[in-house]
Amino acid sequence: MAHPKRKISKSRRDKRRTHYKAVAPTLTTCATTGAVHLPHRAYSVDGNLYYNGKVLIEKAATV
Repeated sequence: MAHPKRKISKSRRDKRRTHYKAVAPTLTTCATTGAVHLPHRAYSVDGNLYYNGKVLIEKAATV
């Protein structure tokens, strides 16, 4: 098993980790429904499944 020959200092370790950061997701608003959703993803509004402003799957009508 690999074992380090020398101790990695805290500053050297932290310099490597500076690139790992949380990024806020980009959101888009649908022109048809006004729903806020992730781009290029299907989203549901009132039980209907939408993609690109068009209904993919309609909610089943309950009797």
